[in-house]
Parts: sequence; C-alpha cells; structure tokens
Amino acid sequence: MTSGLWELVVRGIWTTVQLLVLSALLGAAVSFVVGIARTHQSRTVRFLAGLYTTVFRGTSALIMIFWIYFVLPLSFGWQLVPMWAGTLALGLTYGAYGSEIVRGAIAAVDPAQREGGIALSFTPWQRMRLILLPQAVPEMIPPFSNLLVELLKGTALVSLMGMGDLAFSGNLVRLALQESAEIYTYILLIYFVIAFLLTRLMRGLEKKLKAGVGKEPRAGVEATRQPEATGVGGVS
Repeated sequence: MTSGLWELVVRGIWTTVQLLVLSALLGAAVSFVVGIARTHQSRTVRFLAGLYTTVFRGTSALIMIFWIYFVLPLSFGWQLVPMWAGTLALGLTYGAYGSEIVRGAIAAVDPAQREGGIALSFTPWQRMRLILLPQAVPEMIPPFSNLLVELLKGTALVSLMGMGDLAFSGNLVRLALQESAEIYTYILLIYFVIAFLLTRLMRGLEKKLKAGVGKEPRAGVEATRQPEATGVGGVS
C-alpha cells in the first residue's frame, strides 16, 4: 500500500479507538447506574431499570445506530454528528448488557455482608459503596472484559453510516487496490491486536482489584498469632 492509504487506515484506527473509549465510558456509567437500580428497594425504580434493560437488550445495535442518526433528526429536528450518534447507540446498547453483569455480581455477594452493614446502621448507599461494590467489582471484570471486546467488534457497525472508522477505511483501501484478501487480513489482525491489548489490560486490572480482597493485613495476622503462641508457652 502507498503511504496515503496507510494514513487512511491509521486515521480509521484512531477513530475506532476514540469511539471505543467514549462508548465504553458511557456504557460503564449506564451499567452501574442501571445495575444498582435493579437492586433498589423501590419497586418503581427496579421496574424502570428492568424496562430499560429489556428494551435495549432486545433491539439491534445496528438499528439503534440508524434510528439515532437518521430518525431523531426527522422527529426532533436536531442532528448528531456520527461520532456522538455511534457513541450514544453503542453505549446505551452495551450498557444494558453490562447492567446485568453489575446486578448479578452484587447479588452474588454473601448476604451476611449486607446483614453486617445493616447491623452497623449503614445507610443503603453506604452498604453499597463500602461493602457490596468493593467485593462485587473484581468479579465483574472478566465478563466486562468479554463485553468490551464485543463492543470493539460492534464499532464496525458505524461504518454503515459513513463514519471513517477502521472498517470503513479498510473498505476504501480495498476498493482502491482491488485486493480483498490482503486488506481484510490486515484489518482482522488490527482488530485482534486491539482486542488482545484490551484483554491484557482488563486482566491486569482484575489482578489489582482482587489483590488483598478478603485477606487480613499481615501485621494483623502476626498480632493475632502472638497471643496464641504465648498462651501455648504458658500452658506448657
């Protein structure tokens, strides 16, 4: 390929990374808000959160992109640029899947932990912030890692509305060179490399979050063992 065509591919990679980061941030925010709302004491809040999850999990991300980009201007008279239309559609769609990850991880925390917070007179938000989330978040990382890779692959859908992402740029290069096998092999490898880096990043984050969870500090362990050793010595 010529330098100009490689530059086109690089711009496509940058657009894909931008879209991935923005939609991932929106999706993460939606996941936690809706997922926590699914565990709320209020029936109305749980119903609304469940309705959102059901609607967005039951609709196609591609149709949602088209709806936000083409239907909203006709209905409300304002137009989103492709980047923000793609971010909104992907973030809301994948956030619905992420909300189930959050809800499931919170529900999997030992009920005794929640009861302990109640015994300490913690408010519901304090129990969530200080007890439940610190234990639930590390368990969310593996499924969130899978969802992030799925989101990366989903970013290719925005090429259908003319946005210059990696898939769109790769198709332009293919048309210019008339070499489908070679170009699409390059595109596959680029997606794989990005997905691999995301997986390694999430695995490192998982290890960091799980480090020390449920473990007593070393100083505390030594302090508790010292009286036992003294007691044994005294008996003997």
